[in-house]
Amino acid sequence: MTESNGSKLSDGAAEAGAAARAASEAMPDWEKRFRAPRVGLPKWAEDAPDRSLFVSNVTGTFELYAWDRATGEQRQATDRPNGTTGGLLSPDGEWIWWFSDKDGDEFGVWMRQPFHGGPNEEATPGLDPSYPGGLALGRDGTAVVGRSTDKGGSTVHVARPDAEPVEIYRHEESAGVGGFSHDGTLIAIEHTEHGDAMHSAIRIVRTDGTTVAELDDTRGGTEELGLAAMGFAPVDGDSRLLVGHQRRGRWEPMLWDAATGEETALAVDLPGDLDADWYPDGSALLIEHSFQARSELWRYDLADGALSRVDTPEGTVSGALARPDGTVEFLWSSAAKAPVVRSTTGQVVLDPPPAPGGVGRAPDSVPVSDAWVDGPGGKVHALIQKPAGEGPFPTVFDIHGGPTWHDSDAFAAGPAAWVDHGFAVVRVNYRGSTGYGRAWTDALKHRVGLIELEDIAAVRDWAVASGLADPERLVLAGGSWGGYLTLLGLGTQPEAWALGLAAVPVADYVTAYHDEMEALKALDRTLLGGTPEEVPERFAASSPLTYVDDVRAPVYISAGMNDPRCPIRQVENYVERLERRDHPLEVYRYDAGHGSLVVEERVKQLRLEIAFAERHLGAGSGGKP
Repeated sequence: MTESNGSKLSDGAAEAGAAARAASEAMPDWEKRFRAPRVGLPKWAEDAPDRSLFVSNVTGTFELYAWDRATGEQRQATDRPNGTTGGLLSPDGEWIWWFSDKDGDEFGVWMRQPFHGGPNEEATPGLDPSYPGGLALGRDGTAVVGRSTDKGGSTVHVARPDAEPVEIYRHEESAGVGGFSHDGTLIAIEHTEHGDAMHSAIRIVRTDGTTVAELDDTRGGTEELGLAAMGFAPVDGDSRLLVGHQRRGRWEPMLWDAATGEETALAVDLPGDLDADWYPDGSALLIEHSFQARSELWRYDLADGALSRVDTPEGTVSGALARPDGTVEFLWSSAAKAPVVRSTTGQVVLDPPPAPGGVGRAPDSVPVSDAWVDGPGGKVHALIQKPAGEGPFPTVFDIHGGPTWHDSDAFAAGPAAWVDHGFAVVRVNYRGSTGYGRAWTDALKHRVGLIELEDIAAVRDWAVASGLADPERLVLAGGSWGGYLTLLGLGTQPEAWALGLAAVPVADYVTAYHDEMEALKALDRTLLGGTPEEVPERFAASSPLTYVDDVRAPVYISAGMNDPRCPIRQVENYVERLERRDHPLEVYRYDAGHGSLVVEERVKQLRLEIAFAERHLGAGSGGKP
């Protein structure tokens, strides 16, 4: 009887495995790229480097996983319907901290659980739900918690074990936690008390909130320069903070001693933007060098200023950490190759946990090529992917969000899916994008949205003139700020676009301002020079709702019902105006926030967009169905 039951179980398992493999083989490549199991860069506990925390989508939802490198054990730590990606290990590796919001609304509290499993508990009892504003954990159990609400501005609290949290900072403008010194005596706070949310200053305070030092590059000149706290030296008694600055027209690191005020410039002669982190012993810095939509790693030795390249393939590094043994682990991908966590040892650091459904590694896509186009504000960089064959192709202009972000030579399942369906894809790093110097990023002020669309129009004209793009089948698409630019472009350039696909967009700028989270209100005041009541003409000029009656192209909109960044009410205002005209429109509303962490939801949304495009541009107009 036992043998018979065992045989049936084996047969059942084999049949299930065969069915999964058959389903995977029948699945189109574009869906496999979304469903393929992947992992993020594992973050290890500072004093227990064998304990790591990483994000994976292996269950179909992005969640946090604990990994004990000493035993090889991996354990799913969070399990929520809308996923979890915000997490941190305590320095001793004993606790996993994770942020618990409601259905993606980004408003919640920090929870924690033991590294090897156990019940979740509220990590900072006494603090009401809020938007997160940074978190830093000390070696004695102290937590430094940044928070913001819709009415109370920004606050920083110190929460010690078995004591009520104490507020040590409050201001009506945006601020957040920038770091906690190794010995737990100093706290770095990034703030924008000067009213410019694009350029932070840094204040160092003690745990009782008293000020130790201030670094503010917005003072004493006409140009406003931003600063970023990159972390205190990983050594007890060392008061040096690694700081990112823009004093030479791009992001680069320097050292600032909070105790003495001494600033130490670092001679890193590389073009483009530079990010940095400490090696664990404090003897060197790991430099992430970003230039022209690619990135690489370098080691900078503090003793002699020696700069040596860390071996990385061409493409994009999306995070890197130095290990105590001096090796470096990094998450790498390119437009053609799916992400993988690699090490300078030459090994793959972490494979995804076993996944149900039989989907293996994501299929390759096509590489990107570069286009540099003359625009009204200078050369505009665009990344091009196209299917096999000769153009002109139906073309999707896939516009990135942010706006202070940039597209890079990195793996992205969405653009790859459009290429599979016969579309060329153009991604534009318009003015306002990062990675091309401070002047390029800071150009985005007052004529918000209109500036970016001028650069997109220049690239669009190039794409048509070069024979890449079919002028009758141009799709403007994007999510978040890219969704905003999509709706604004459809109204201000109505003859240029055949179709618009806007995900989680700003659609009615005035209503969006009043409903969005407080930190984004501060950003909007910086970008537009005031509130809607103070500069109504600027908000009107930059709002898609102003031009909604000029829209000619069919419009597809997807929106999260719980989105705190691009709230649903302002989307509904725009939709109502289009519906009054009986305009070709499809709206998809889903129960999440600013996008979804559920893989099947992402697949569904793109499937709907592709079907909408093919329906309005002609069935199969993109080529391969």
